Amino acid sequence: MPDRVLTGTRARNRRLDLGLRQATVAKVVGISGSYLNLIEHNRRRIGGKLLTDLARVLEIDAALLSDDTTDAILLPIKEAAAAFPEAIVEDARAEELVSRFPGWAALVAAQRRRIAQLEERTEALSNRLAHDSQIANSLHEVISTATAIRSTASILAETPDLDREWQARFHTNIDTDSARLAQSSQALLGFLDMEMEAGDTETESAMEQVEAKMAESSFYFAGIDKGEEPDFGDVGDPAAQLILQDWASLARKDAERLPLDAFSQAAHATAHDPARLAARFDVPLDMVFRRLAHLPSDKDHPLMGLAVCDAAGVVTFQKPVLDFRLPRSGAACPLWPLYQALTQPGRAIRRVVRLPGAAHTPFECFAIATPVGDASFSSEPRVIATMLVRPARNEELPDVVGPGCRVCTVKECSSRRHPSLV
Repeated sequence: MPDRVLTGTRARNRRLDLGLRQATVAKVVGISGSYLNLIEHNRRRIGGKLLTDLARVLEIDAALLSDDTTDAILLPIKEAAAAFPEAIVEDARAEELVSRFPGWAALVAAQRRRIAQLEERTEALSNRLAHDSQIANSLHEVISTATAIRSTASILAETPDLDREWQARFHTNIDTDSARLAQSSQALLGFLDMEMEAGDTETESAMEQVEAKMAESSFYFAGIDKGEEPDFGDVGDPAAQLILQDWASLARKDAERLPLDAFSQAAHATAHDPARLAARFDVPLDMVFRRLAHLPSDKDHPLMGLAVCDAAGVVTFQKPVLDFRLPRSGAACPLWPLYQALTQPGRAIRRVVRLPGAAHTPFECFAIATPVGDASFSSEPRVIATMLVRPARNEELPDVVGPGCRVCTVKECSSRRHPSLV
């Protein structure tokens, strides 16, 4: 089975599962049987209304037929299998599961993402309980105050003939310490209740909500180029709103330095070369990366993705494209140019890479790491890395990068952190 099941193969398997004849489906969709045969053998790519009509006839969500869906579902399924090595699963038939039963496959993938999210949250809460100074101080306050009350009460209980003046002093101490204990206990309880409430009600992380909102508009908001403020009022999470507002603020600055019409024309004239564009407009490379990735789709620009990470390697923003997507947890393959740029701040890096398997798309990647914020002699600069990703347009031999060591099939890799579970 190939590494990537294309739309035609997926449509053909679905039609056969439903027991429908090729001619019948073609007639309902409004195309010839020979054209549908070309589609089913992946000799014609489809999209738009034809994809929607075909999905309706096959009784399936159109998104589950598209070419860039397989990897988004397949990787979480492989991760789910890797997380339970004691379970006996048919690894070689994972692609067939996605192809023949995309709905069930999407359910397994969604459950895997939810489990991973809960595991990350549990680990974060455990680390916070162990290392958070606020909790540590609150617990120390509760324990020390309770100990003081116990000591004072013991003196009163064991000394019945204690002088009245001293009794009054000890009673005052108990009253003061009791009030302090109640206050510190309420603070600690309130903090823990807040964490539990967040864990019970939050179904998506802030970054997932941001990516969903951006995807709704294809990662382009026309109002920004007109100087308008985009509306993020339908995003309920305050953290997600803050991320979106920060992104919009940066996008407005990019749009001011790189006006849409002039930049779009220059991009076509320079064959979308980031270095030439940066030199022409006298702007930093990372600004050109962001602007290229957020161009409107109706301007006849090639598909482009984007990834931004901090110095710890955690992805703080990304625009996926085709089978390119990095895990947010920072457990991606260190061979991606994004992470290599962090070790060489200021150096522009270009590489052609692809994921394991001959069917995967080769990507041309441009990356650079730059300091952000004001320069200061009293603190280290904060560094972020930005990577532009687009399908490679030449025959250059790509380097192989993995999705992450846990589910990577590349053997004898010098950058492997631990053995692959698949």
